[in-house]
Amino acid sequence: MTDSDHLIIVEDEPITRSQLRAHFEAAGFVVEEREDGVGLLERVLESGSSIVLLDIRLPGKDGLTLAREIRAASDVGIILVTSQRDQIDKLIGLESGADDYVTKPFDPRELVSRTRNLKRRVMAQRTQRTQAHLRRFAGFILDLNRRELTVPDGEQQHLSSGEFQLLLTFIDHAGEVMSRDQIMTRIRNREWYPDDRYIDVLVGHLRRKLGESASNATLVTTIHGTGYLFTPEVT
Repeated sequence: MTDSDHLIIVEDEPITRSQLRAHFEAAGFVVEEREDGVGLLERVLESGSSIVLLDIRLPGKDGLTLAREIRAASDVGIILVTSQRDQIDKLIGLESGADDYVTKPFDPRELVSRTRNLKRRVMAQRTQRTQAHLRRFAGFILDLNRRELTVPDGEQQHLSSGEFQLLLTFIDHAGEVMSRDQIMTRIRNREWYPDDRYIDVLVGHLRRKLGESASNATLVTTIHGTGYLFTPEVT
C-alpha cells in the first residue's frame, strides 16, 4: 500500500459508511473508517493519506471545523459530503479548505472518479513540494509549498484551497483575459458547479488578501462582459 491508496471516510451513519467502503475498496483504495472527528487530524498526519471523505454533519466537531483544522496542517485532499443542497453551504464548505463537495444521494461511480482525480492532484502537489517553489509579483511572494502569501509589508497570509488555486491560475495566465468558464475549468471540473457565482465570490476573497476591493482593483481587474485579468508581471 502507498499513501496515495489510503482513504479515510468520516461518516456517522453506519450504512452509508459501509456502502462507501465497499465502493472504494472495489476501486482499489485502502479504506479506514471513522464515525466522528476525534483524533482525526492526528491520524491524517500519521497515515499520510491522500484523501479524507468528510461528512459535514458529525457528532462533536462538525465537518467544516475539521476541514479547517486539517487544511491548516496538511495538504491531504478533502471532499465534504452532506445532504444540504444550498449553494451558500457549498461556498462555505469550499472556503473551509475543502477541495470538493458532494451532496447525498450521489452516484458512487462519479464519486470514485472524482476522488481518483483529486488523488492525482494531491500526489502531483506533493511531488512539487520536494523543491522550493516561489512566485513573485508586485511585491507579493506566493509560497507554493505552504500556500502562504507574503504581502509587501512582510505579513504572511494563509490562503484557502480555493484562493490558492485561483491565484495560481491567474499567475499561470498573467496578462491574459480569462472568462469565468476558463477559470472554473482550471480550478475545478466545470460540470460540478453550474453557475459562476463561486468564481465571483472567490475573486472577492482573493482581492481582500491582496489588499484590494472591486472598486479599486488593479491586480485582479474585472473585464466587463468577459471575466478577469491578472495584470502584474510574475517572476
